[in-house]
Amino acid sequence: MKENELWREVERFFEQNFDTEPQVAIETVLFLIGVQELGSGKQEYSKEDKLNLIHIAVCRLLQPYGFYDFSHYDEAGYPHFTPKETLPDLKPNEQTLLMKKAVVQYFIDETLFSKEILDSLERA
Repeated sequence: MKENELWREVERFFEQNFDTEPQVAIETVLFLIGVQELGSGKQEYSKEDKLNLIHIAVCRLLQPYGFYDFSHYDEAGYPHFTPKETLPDLKPNEQTLLMKKAVVQYFIDETLFSKEILDSLERA
């Protein structure tokens, strides 16, 4: 499968499991991955909490690319990451493409795609 087809599967996942709009915004995806990584579940979040959850997601997603290392969990259970490498200066569309690629990799690593998709990726 091509990357754009895999991204469409990510969008379907969020449509089916979180009742999002058909072309889910990357910020929504990051927020929900942050919630997953924190393990806090559905609840009310302040604006600051939402930004922290998106930050958790970005760090987690860019960790395999060598930009962050997991450091520790604080007393509130929030994961902390240490920057390893400075992120390159990217235009907004390049940032979005990088994050989409990282989300697709996260879905592969966390086996969130269907067995059929994962099997097809192994055969490729």
